[in-house]
Amino acid sequence: MQTPDIRHADAELRHRAQVRGWLYFTALVLLVLVTVGGATRLTDSGLSITEWAPIHGIIPPLTEAQWEEELKRYREIPEYQVVNRGMSMAEFQFIYWWEWGHRFLARALGLVFAVPLAFFWLTGRLDRRVKLPLLGLLALGGLQGFIGWWMVSSGLTERVDVSHYRLAVHLCMAALILGWIVWIARGLAPHARDLKPTAQSSLWAGIVAGLVFVQIYLGALVAGLDAGWVFNQWPMMGEGLFPAVMWEPALGWRNWVENPAIVQFAHRTGAYVLLAVIVGHVWSCWRWAPGSTHARRATVLLGLVLAQALVGIVTLVMEVPLFWALVHQALAFFTLAFAVAHWRAMVGPLPLSDGRRHLHA
Repeated sequence: MQTPDIRHADAELRHRAQVRGWLYFTALVLLVLVTVGGATRLTDSGLSITEWAPIHGIIPPLTEAQWEEELKRYREIPEYQVVNRGMSMAEFQFIYWWEWGHRFLARALGLVFAVPLAFFWLTGRLDRRVKLPLLGLLALGGLQGFIGWWMVSSGLTERVDVSHYRLAVHLCMAALILGWIVWIARGLAPHARDLKPTAQSSLWAGIVAGLVFVQIYLGALVAGLDAGWVFNQWPMMGEGLFPAVMWEPALGWRNWVENPAIVQFAHRTGAYVLLAVIVGHVWSCWRWAPGSTHARRATVLLGLVLAQALVGIVTLVMEVPLFWALVHQALAFFTLAFAVAHWRAMVGPLPLSDGRRHLHA
Protein backbone atom coordinates (compact mmCIF):
# COMPACT_ATOMS: atom_id res chain seq x y z
CA MET A 1 0.00 0.00 0.00
CA GLN A 2 1.37 3.36 -1.00
CA THR A 3 2.02 6.00 1.63
CA PRO A 4 0.60 9.53 1.22
CA ASP A 5 4.10 10.80 0.35
CA ILE A 6 4.47 8.27 -2.45
CA ARG A 7 1.01 9.04 -3.81
CA HIS A 8 1.80 12.77 -3.76
CA ALA A 9 5.09 12.19 -5.59
CA ASP A 10 3.37 10.01 -8.21
CA ALA A 11 0.73 12.70 -8.77
CA GLU A 12 3.42 15.35 -9.09
CA LEU A 13 5.27 13.29 -11.71
CA ARG A 14 2.03 12.78 -13.70
CA HIS A 15 1.28 16.49 -13.58
CA ARG A 16 4.81 17.29 -14.71
CA ALA A 17 4.43 14.94 -17.67
CA GLN A 18 1.15 16.62 -18.66
CA VAL A 19 2.59 20.12 -18.41
CA ARG A 20 5.69 19.04 -20.28
CA GLY A 21 3.64 17.57 -23.12
CA TRP A 22 1.65 20.79 -23.41
CA LEU A 23 4.82 22.91 -23.50
CA TYR A 24 6.46 20.74 -26.15
CA PHE A 25 3.31 20.93 -28.28
CA THR A 26 3.33 24.71 -27.86
CA ALA A 27 6.96 24.76 -29.01
CA LEU A 28 5.99 22.72 -32.09
CA VAL A 29 3.20 25.15 -33.00
CA LEU A 30 5.66 28.01 -32.54
CA LEU A 31 8.12 26.30 -34.89
CA VAL A 32 5.38 26.03 -37.54
CA LEU A 33 4.48 29.68 -36.98
CA VAL A 34 8.09 30.78 -37.46
CA THR A 35 8.35 28.74 -40.67
CA VAL A 36 5.18 30.31 -42.07
CA GLY A 37 6.55 33.69 -41.03
CA GLY A 38 9.68 32.95 -43.03
CA ALA A 39 7.56 32.11 -46.08
CA THR A 40 5.66 35.35 -45.56
CA ARG A 41 8.93 37.27 -45.67
CA LEU A 42 10.37 35.39 -48.65
CA THR A 43 7.21 35.81 -50.73
CA ASP A 44 7.05 39.53 -49.84
CA SER A 45 3.62 38.99 -48.31
CA GLY A 46 4.06 40.73 -44.97
CA LEU A 47 2.57 44.08 -46.00
CA SER A 48 -0.53 42.69 -47.73
CA ILE A 49 -2.71 43.30 -44.64
CA THR A 50 -2.39 46.97 -43.78
CA GLU A 51 -4.25 47.12 -40.48
CA TRP A 52 -3.97 45.47 -37.09
CA ALA A 53 -7.26 43.91 -36.03
CA PRO A 54 -6.49 41.35 -33.30
CA ILE A 55 -10.12 40.23 -32.92
CA HIS A 56 -12.14 40.65 -36.09
CA GLY A 57 -9.04 40.26 -38.26
CA ILE A 58 -9.35 36.51 -37.81
CA ILE A 59 -12.09 36.51 -40.48
CA PRO A 60 -10.64 36.82 -43.99
CA PRO A 61 -12.44 38.52 -46.89
CA LEU A 62 -15.46 36.41 -47.85
CA THR A 63 -16.99 38.36 -50.72
CA GLU A 64 -15.70 39.98 -53.88
CA ALA A 65 -16.43 43.41 -52.42
CA GLN A 66 -14.38 42.63 -49.31
CA TRP A 67 -11.46 41.47 -51.45
CA GLU A 68 -11.66 44.66 -53.49
CA GLU A 69 -11.58 46.69 -50.27
CA GLU A 70 -8.46 44.86 -49.05
CA LEU A 71 -6.72 45.40 -52.39
CA LYS A 72 -7.72 49.07 -52.33
CA ARG A 73 -5.99 49.48 -48.96
CA TYR A 74 -2.90 47.71 -50.27
CA ARG A 75 -2.76 50.04 -53.30
CA GLU A 76 -2.28 52.97 -50.92
CA ILE A 77 1.10 51.83 -49.57
CA PRO A 78 4.52 52.33 -51.22
CA GLU A 79 5.15 48.62 -51.80
CA TYR A 80 2.26 48.44 -54.25
CA GLN A 81 2.98 51.78 -55.87
CA VAL A 82 6.70 51.11 -56.41
CA VAL A 83 7.06 47.33 -56.58
CA ASN A 84 3.69 45.72 -57.36
CA ARG A 85 1.79 48.33 -59.38
CA GLY A 86 -0.78 46.63 -61.58
CA MET A 87 -0.94 43.49 -59.41
CA SER A 88 -3.94 41.31 -60.24
CA MET A 89 -6.47 40.14 -57.69
CA ALA A 90 -5.13 36.57 -57.91
CA GLU A 91 -1.58 37.79 -57.24
CA PHE A 92 -2.78 39.86 -54.32
CA GLN A 93 -4.71 36.94 -52.85
CA PHE A 94 -1.55 34.80 -52.98
CA ILE A 95 0.40 37.17 -50.76
CA TYR A 96 -2.65 37.97 -48.61
CA TRP A 97 -3.19 34.32 -47.65
CA TRP A 98 0.42 33.94 -46.51
CA GLU A 99 0.13 36.92 -44.17
CA TRP A 100 -3.35 35.94 -42.99
CA GLY A 101 -2.12 32.40 -42.27
CA HIS A 102 0.78 33.78 -40.26
CA ARG A 103 -1.51 35.96 -38.16
CA PHE A 104 -4.04 33.13 -37.75
CA LEU A 105 -1.35 30.78 -36.44
CA ALA A 106 -0.17 33.48 -34.04
CA ARG A 107 -3.68 33.78 -32.62
CA ALA A 108 -3.99 29.99 -32.44
CA LEU A 109 -0.69 29.79 -30.58
CA GLY A 110 -2.03 32.25 -28.02
CA LEU A 111 -4.97 29.94 -27.36
CA VAL A 112 -2.77 26.83 -27.34
CA PHE A 113 -0.74 28.42 -24.56
CA ALA A 114 -3.29 30.41 -22.56
CA VAL A 115 -6.16 27.91 -22.27
CA PRO A 116 -4.09 24.95 -20.96
CA LEU A 117 -2.17 27.34 -18.71
CA ALA A 118 -5.45 28.36 -17.06
CA PHE A 119 -6.52 24.71 -16.77
CA PHE A 120 -3.26 23.52 -15.21
CA TRP A 121 -3.19 26.50 -12.87
CA LEU A 122 -6.79 26.15 -11.65
CA THR A 123 -6.53 22.38 -11.18
CA GLY A 124 -3.34 22.64 -9.12
CA ARG A 125 -1.15 20.82 -11.63
CA LEU A 126 1.52 23.53 -11.83
CA ASP A 127 4.60 23.61 -9.66
CA ARG A 128 4.51 26.98 -7.91
CA ARG A 129 8.08 27.64 -9.05
CA VAL A 130 7.09 27.69 -12.74
CA LYS A 131 3.96 29.83 -12.38
CA LEU A 132 5.68 33.20 -12.70
CA PRO A 133 7.92 32.06 -15.60
CA LEU A 134 4.82 30.81 -17.44
CA LEU A 135 3.05 34.11 -16.83
CA GLY A 136 6.15 35.81 -18.18
CA LEU A 137 5.86 33.70 -21.34
CA LEU A 138 2.21 34.70 -21.70
CA ALA A 139 3.20 38.36 -21.42
CA LEU A 140 5.97 37.92 -23.99
CA GLY A 141 3.46 36.33 -26.36
CA GLY A 142 1.24 39.39 -26.09
CA LEU A 143 4.23 41.68 -26.58
CA GLN A 144 5.23 39.66 -29.65
CA GLY A 145 1.88 40.44 -31.24
CA PHE A 146 2.52 44.14 -30.76
CA ILE A 147 6.09 43.79 -32.09
CA GLY A 148 4.71 42.08 -35.19
CA TRP A 149 2.47 45.06 -35.93
CA TRP A 150 5.28 47.49 -35.05
CA MET A 151 7.35 45.71 -37.67
CA VAL A 152 4.62 45.77 -40.33
CA SER A 153 3.82 49.44 -39.69
CA SER A 154 7.40 50.37 -40.59
CA GLY A 155 6.64 49.45 -44.21
CA LEU A 156 3.30 51.18 -44.67
CA THR A 157 4.27 54.81 -45.26
CA GLU A 158 7.77 55.60 -46.52
CA ARG A 159 9.37 52.20 -47.24
CA VAL A 160 8.66 49.37 -49.69
CA ASP A 161 9.55 46.77 -47.07
CA VAL A 162 9.71 46.45 -43.31
CA SER A 163 12.62 47.66 -41.19
CA HIS A 164 15.22 44.92 -40.96
CA TYR A 165 15.91 46.02 -37.39
CA ARG A 166 12.29 45.43 -36.42
CA LEU A 167 12.24 42.15 -38.32
CA ALA A 168 15.24 41.01 -36.27
CA VAL A 169 13.53 42.00 -33.02
CA HIS A 170 10.41 40.07 -34.08
CA LEU A 171 12.35 36.92 -34.96
CA CYS A 172 14.58 37.10 -31.89
CA MET A 173 11.55 37.45 -29.63
CA ALA A 174 10.17 34.25 -31.15
CA ALA A 175 13.54 32.58 -30.50
CA LEU A 176 13.54 33.82 -26.90
CA ILE A 177 10.03 32.48 -26.34
CA LEU A 178 10.97 29.10 -27.83
CA GLY A 179 14.09 28.86 -25.69
CA TRP A 180 12.15 29.79 -22.55
CA ILE A 181 9.48 27.17 -23.27
CA VAL A 182 12.09 24.45 -23.74
CA TRP A 183 14.01 25.54 -20.63
CA ILE A 184 10.92 25.19 -18.44
CA ALA A 185 9.78 21.94 -20.06
CA ARG A 186 13.23 20.36 -19.81
CA GLY A 187 13.45 21.34 -16.17
CA LEU A 188 10.27 19.36 -15.50
CA ALA A 189 11.59 16.25 -17.28
CA PRO A 190 13.49 13.37 -15.70
CA HIS A 191 17.26 13.74 -16.18
CA ALA A 192 19.96 11.13 -16.54
CA ARG A 193 22.09 10.37 -13.50
CA ASP A 194 25.27 11.16 -15.46
CA LEU A 195 27.41 13.86 -13.89
CA LYS A 196 28.26 16.76 -16.18
CA PRO A 197 31.76 16.41 -17.68
CA THR A 198 33.37 19.40 -15.95
CA ALA A 199 32.37 22.22 -13.63
CA GLN A 200 32.34 24.58 -16.64
CA SER A 201 30.30 22.32 -18.95
CA SER A 202 27.00 24.04 -18.19
CA LEU A 203 28.61 27.41 -18.92
CA TRP A 204 29.86 26.24 -22.30
CA ALA A 205 26.51 24.66 -23.12
CA GLY A 206 24.95 28.05 -22.38
CA ILE A 207 27.51 29.77 -24.62
CA VAL A 208 26.61 27.40 -27.47
CA ALA A 209 22.91 28.20 -27.03
CA GLY A 210 23.73 31.91 -26.94
CA LEU A 211 25.75 31.69 -30.15
CA VAL A 212 22.86 29.92 -31.89
CA PHE A 213 20.63 32.80 -30.78
CA VAL A 214 23.14 35.34 -32.19
CA GLN A 215 23.15 33.45 -35.47
CA ILE A 216 19.35 33.72 -35.63
CA TYR A 217 19.68 37.47 -35.09
CA LEU A 218 22.28 37.79 -37.86
CA GLY A 219 20.13 35.60 -40.11
CA ALA A 220 17.21 37.97 -39.53
CA LEU A 221 19.37 40.90 -40.65
CA VAL A 222 20.36 38.91 -43.76
CA ALA A 223 16.69 38.23 -44.52
CA GLY A 224 15.61 41.80 -43.86
CA LEU A 225 18.30 43.24 -46.14
CA ASP A 226 17.92 40.54 -48.84
CA ALA A 227 21.61 39.95 -48.22
CA GLY A 228 21.39 36.32 -49.30
CA TRP A 229 21.48 37.45 -52.94
CA VAL A 230 24.63 39.60 -52.69
CA PHE A 231 27.21 36.82 -52.97
CA ASN A 232 26.01 33.37 -53.99
CA GLN A 233 29.24 31.42 -53.80
CA TRP A 234 31.05 29.77 -50.90
CA PRO A 235 33.52 30.02 -49.22
CA MET A 236 34.65 33.05 -51.22
CA MET A 237 32.86 36.38 -51.40
CA GLY A 238 33.98 37.83 -54.69
CA GLU A 239 37.77 37.88 -54.77
CA GLY A 240 38.31 37.01 -51.11
CA LEU A 241 36.82 35.74 -47.89
CA PHE A 242 35.94 39.31 -46.84
CA PRO A 243 34.12 41.57 -49.32
CA ALA A 244 36.43 44.55 -48.75
CA VAL A 245 35.35 46.31 -51.95
CA MET A 246 31.77 46.45 -50.62
CA TRP A 247 32.70 48.34 -47.45
CA GLU A 248 31.06 51.78 -47.35
CA PRO A 249 33.24 54.25 -45.39
CA ALA A 250 30.30 56.61 -44.83
CA LEU A 251 28.46 53.93 -42.83
CA GLY A 252 31.36 53.20 -40.50
CA TRP A 253 30.49 50.55 -37.92
CA ARG A 254 26.93 50.46 -39.28
CA ASN A 255 28.28 48.41 -42.18
CA TRP A 256 27.95 45.43 -39.83
CA VAL A 257 24.18 45.88 -39.53
CA GLU A 258 23.16 47.83 -42.65
CA ASN A 259 25.49 46.82 -45.49
CA PRO A 260 24.09 43.60 -47.06
CA ALA A 261 27.49 42.23 -48.08
CA ILE A 262 29.06 42.83 -44.66
CA VAL A 263 25.99 41.45 -42.88
CA GLN A 264 26.25 38.27 -44.96
CA PHE A 265 29.95 38.06 -44.02
CA ALA A 266 29.05 38.48 -40.32
CA HIS A 267 26.50 35.67 -40.58
CA ARG A 268 29.05 33.38 -42.22
CA THR A 269 31.67 34.23 -39.62
CA GLY A 270 29.19 33.62 -36.81
CA ALA A 271 28.63 30.14 -38.19
CA TYR A 272 32.37 29.42 -38.15
CA VAL A 273 32.65 30.63 -34.55
CA LEU A 274 29.66 28.54 -33.47
CA LEU A 275 31.09 25.46 -35.16
CA ALA A 276 34.48 25.92 -33.48
CA VAL A 277 32.91 26.33 -30.04
CA ILE A 278 30.62 23.31 -30.36
CA VAL A 279 33.53 21.15 -31.58
CA GLY A 280 35.49 22.17 -28.49
CA HIS A 281 32.48 21.46 -26.27
CA VAL A 282 32.00 18.01 -27.78
CA TRP A 283 35.70 17.22 -27.34
CA SER A 284 35.52 18.26 -23.68
CA CYS A 285 32.42 16.15 -23.04
CA TRP A 286 33.99 13.03 -24.56
CA ARG A 287 37.33 13.73 -22.89
CA TRP A 288 35.94 13.96 -19.36
CA ALA A 289 32.71 11.95 -19.59
CA PRO A 290 33.08 9.48 -22.48
CA GLY A 291 29.86 7.70 -23.42
CA SER A 292 27.75 9.81 -21.07
CA THR A 293 24.33 11.15 -21.98
CA HIS A 294 25.79 14.66 -22.02
CA ALA A 295 28.52 13.64 -24.48
CA ARG A 296 26.04 11.94 -26.79
CA ARG A 297 23.71 14.93 -26.75
CA ALA A 298 26.59 17.30 -27.45
CA THR A 299 27.43 15.14 -30.46
CA VAL A 300 23.85 15.34 -31.71
CA LEU A 301 24.00 19.10 -31.29
CA LEU A 302 27.19 19.19 -33.35
CA GLY A 303 25.39 17.21 -36.04
CA LEU A 304 22.56 19.75 -36.06
CA VAL A 305 25.00 22.66 -36.36
CA LEU A 306 26.79 20.93 -39.25
CA ALA A 307 23.46 20.19 -40.96
CA GLN A 308 22.39 23.78 -40.52
CA ALA A 309 25.66 25.02 -42.01
CA LEU A 310 25.24 22.68 -44.99
CA VAL A 311 21.66 23.80 -45.56
CA GLY A 312 22.82 27.41 -45.33
CA ILE A 313 25.46 26.85 -48.01
CA VAL A 314 22.94 25.09 -50.27
CA THR A 315 20.48 27.93 -49.77
CA LEU A 316 23.15 30.48 -50.62
CA VAL A 317 24.60 28.87 -53.77
CA MET A 318 21.11 28.08 -55.12
CA GLU A 319 20.22 31.77 -54.70
CA VAL A 320 17.74 31.38 -51.85
CA PRO A 321 14.99 29.08 -53.16
CA LEU A 322 11.92 29.14 -50.94
CA PHE A 323 12.11 25.50 -49.82
CA TRP A 324 15.75 25.54 -48.73
CA ALA A 325 15.43 28.96 -47.12
CA LEU A 326 12.51 27.71 -45.01
CA VAL A 327 14.42 24.55 -44.06
CA HIS A 328 17.33 26.78 -43.02
CA GLN A 329 15.12 28.91 -40.77
CA ALA A 330 13.19 26.01 -39.26
CA LEU A 331 16.37 24.05 -38.58
CA ALA A 332 17.89 27.09 -36.88
CA PHE A 333 15.02 27.17 -34.39
CA PHE A 334 15.13 23.40 -33.87
CA THR A 335 18.87 23.66 -33.22
CA LEU A 336 18.23 26.43 -30.70
CA ALA A 337 15.63 24.29 -28.92
CA PHE A 338 18.02 21.34 -28.72
CA ALA A 339 20.86 23.58 -27.55
CA VAL A 340 18.69 24.97 -24.74
CA ALA A 341 17.58 21.46 -23.77
CA HIS A 342 21.22 20.33 -23.68
CA TRP A 343 22.11 23.35 -21.55
CA ARG A 344 19.27 22.65 -19.12
CA ALA A 345 20.37 19.01 -18.88
CA MET A 346 23.79 20.25 -17.75
CA VAL A 347 22.19 22.51 -15.13
CA GLY A 348 19.87 19.77 -13.88
CA PRO A 349 16.13 19.31 -13.32
CA LEU A 350 13.85 21.32 -11.10
CA PRO A 351 13.72 19.30 -7.85
CA LEU A 352 10.41 17.78 -6.80
CA SER A 353 8.50 19.52 -4.04
CA ASP A 354 9.99 17.12 -1.49
CA GLY A 355 13.49 18.17 -2.54
CA ARG A 356 14.34 15.07 -4.55
CA ARG A 357 15.85 15.49 -8.02
CA HIS A 358 13.76 14.15 -10.87
CA LEU A 359 16.09 11.50 -12.23
CA HIS A 360 15.79 8.42 -14.40
CA ALA A 361 16.12 5.15 -12.51
